[in-house]
Amino acid sequence: MSGRAPEAEPGEKGALEKSGGRAALSGLTTRGRSFLAAGVAAAVCAFVLGQGDLLRVGVLLAVLPLMCVAVLYRTRYRVAGSRRLTPGRVPAGSEARVHLRMENVSRLPTGLLMLQDRVPYVLGPRPRFVLDKVEAGGRREVSYRVRSDLRGRYPLGPLQLRLTDPFGMCELSRSFSAYDTLTVIPRVEVLPAVRLSGEANGYGDGRLRSLALAGEDDIIPRGYRHGDDLRRVHWRSTARYGELMVRREEQPQRARCTVLLDTRRHAYVGAGPDSAFEWAVSGAASVLVHMLERGFSVRLLTDTGNAVPGEGSGGFAGSTQESADSAGLMMDTLAVVGHSDSEGGCGLSPSYEVLRGGNDGLLIAFFGDLDDDQAAIAARMRQRSGGAVAFVTDPAVWTAEPQAAVAAREKAEERLRLLREAGWTAIAVPPGMSLESLWRQADAQRTGAPESTSTKTGTSGMSGISGGWS
Repeated sequence: MSGRAPEAEPGEKGALEKSGGRAALSGLTTRGRSFLAAGVAAAVCAFVLGQGDLLRVGVLLAVLPLMCVAVLYRTRYRVAGSRRLTPGRVPAGSEARVHLRMENVSRLPTGLLMLQDRVPYVLGPRPRFVLDKVEAGGRREVSYRVRSDLRGRYPLGPLQLRLTDPFGMCELSRSFSAYDTLTVIPRVEVLPAVRLSGEANGYGDGRLRSLALAGEDDIIPRGYRHGDDLRRVHWRSTARYGELMVRREEQPQRARCTVLLDTRRHAYVGAGPDSAFEWAVSGAASVLVHMLERGFSVRLLTDTGNAVPGEGSGGFAGSTQESADSAGLMMDTLAVVGHSDSEGGCGLSPSYEVLRGGNDGLLIAFFGDLDDDQAAIAARMRQRSGGAVAFVTDPAVWTAEPQAAVAAREKAEERLRLLREAGWTAIAVPPGMSLESLWRQADAQRTGAPESTSTKTGTSGMSGISGGWS
């Protein structure tokens, strides 16, 4: 590693940055500063007292740390480094492993190196490793683990190397210029498979398949491919285009599902992993993954009217887009989603304007506090969906004292009643309840089946929830 920044080798993640002369002098350790101070003091005393031997001792003491600085600064080591995350996207509370690789690309062996990676404090302590004499052309690989209970995007790096001389007089730090990003997504619960409503309209497991062939004049042909059945050849189009054309196969009409996440700042109280807002974000992530696994075309919609992904028809994932890519894009969005200020009193109106454009299939919403106006807007959202279910996390229930919890639940039920009358399956979310239990509860309410004991226990003190999925 030389004083100048070497170029990164092909495939490496970064190169070392240059350290100036002042930075080298600032790298003197306590021992080096003590030697320098003692040497200067001895030289001054020798000059005052006229002692030549003491002067030579003082010069030796002062020159030794300076020589170490010069030698260390001009060291011709050239080191390349890389970082690899496995995986680069992890759920909150899970661990990821970071692999570091250092390669000596010079012709000389290195001395003692200390490797240090910068990580945010929420991911754990800063990792440090000591590498002893990397031979010319040799490499060393080390790894460490990171973990966060808070979702978000966290930078890792830049990577730092600390060089030291054999006498411990000076330490120099060189930094790589590249860094990586670890994405911590919300926790995802595995949801049971239930039969969703709206199947008669082409949504859910019983969705319809539509033919591209609506009539002899509406044929949409395509070019002949090897293996196509000759009985599907469309001779009129073949004569028109001058090449063999066949009728297009019937295409499945993918079921659609919109997951609405209410992010209004004043709709939630509290912060942290156990807050109502984090529960709603985790619930939205769980439903998105579950619906994608069931073959739905899914989009994430917030109260601000922003839809993810933005490709395809109406903001849904396009039919050619892989489900894994769609899930990754929406998970990355949920990893960094925050509160919206909802200035101007818009509230849920922007999301309602998006939904009123057409029949968007199944609608699953995660709401915070709903006043009379916002509950009325949410009730109108049901008109354009094949089925609708709402999970409402009232902040009064999540933060109220035990004595006031009953009154808070009664107030929340008034908001839910309006949603149920509009056709929603409105589920109140008490603190500590898992989405899986509430998911089964919604299915039980739709089918009229008795709820499990665990579900009843988790919702004790709440009045019965009426209404169905559709």
